[in-house]
Amino acid sequence: MQSLVWTKAEWMEIQEVAIPVINEEEVLVKVDAVGICGSEIEGYLGHNSLRVPPLIMGHEFSGTIHDLGAKVNGLTRGQKVVVNPLLSCRKCISCRKGSVHLCVNRTIIGIHRPGAFAEYVNVPSSAVHVIPETMNSFRAALVEPLACSLRATRRAMEKHPFANVVVFGAGTIGLLSFLTAQILGASRVIVVDTNESRLKTPQRLGATGTISPREHGYIQRIKKVMGPLGIDVVIDAAGFQPTRSAAIELINPGGTVMNIGLGIDKTEVPINVCIRNEINLLGSFSYQDQDFDYAVELLKSGKIDHAEWSEIRPLKDGNQAFQDLVQGKVENAKIFLAL
Repeated sequence: MQSLVWTKAEWMEIQEVAIPVINEEEVLVKVDAVGICGSEIEGYLGHNSLRVPPLIMGHEFSGTIHDLGAKVNGLTRGQKVVVNPLLSCRKCISCRKGSVHLCVNRTIIGIHRPGAFAEYVNVPSSAVHVIPETMNSFRAALVEPLACSLRATRRAMEKHPFANVVVFGAGTIGLLSFLTAQILGASRVIVVDTNESRLKTPQRLGATGTISPREHGYIQRIKKVMGPLGIDVVIDAAGFQPTRSAAIELINPGGTVMNIGLGIDKTEVPINVCIRNEINLLGSFSYQDQDFDYAVELLKSGKIDHAEWSEIRPLKDGNQAFQDLVQGKVENAKIFLAL
């Protein structure tokens, strides 16, 4: 089968590899659509220690069941599916508490085992979710990033119904966080990004406003637009020193700053300001099973659509797609790959 293999920093290539052999509890999925995740860009650059070449990445995908292991029940060949790439042991202390996404033994398809930048991928049957035949394959491939964004936004707004919200980042996670905030009842949402081309999408989709942090006095401009009620929720889907500092400057006393962007590790935070203003600093990693199910339902309902802010490229052009993303040449928030 054809596969897109990451062989070294800043290089992927098409290789012919054997179709995976499934065990008795696995399913062989023929990949229909797979998205490129921001974390995979970091891996492509060699900045992510979890990803070790040679590796077939790809964890945001949909496909069709091609074959079944002997002990797989409740699934049939030809069914259209999405796959939860986060595999948990269900036995450790985190799993027993219900936090399967924090499993100390977790593995992720496309990181710890071959992923979906290929014609076929083998996955545990427990990770498979059947979707309607009529559901668009590329929209279905958004389930995983939507689950991440949904969990972060839901938790950020939990204590702040109808909040004014600021989202840093107009990539896939930031855009999906903005759309989710709208669905959850945010009063106003402003999206911030240095890539002004990407800001066109939230403008079209009903954001209260968009702004580049390169504009002089942009923080005061945001505050002015939000008015006397201020900002109760900031979702940082970028994760850099400037965005994390701006979040503290923007947030109301008692507000919530949700950190989902993994841009850099070490950051200076004015912790005394956070203490005196009782600012809730939260982090969100991945998603729980319920969030994945919610994401499937949202996409089935059509409340979130990919058509206006994504593009499709052939798998063979995957290396060029990564290079374009690294060089900032892509206006759309999401690139999907397909054979």
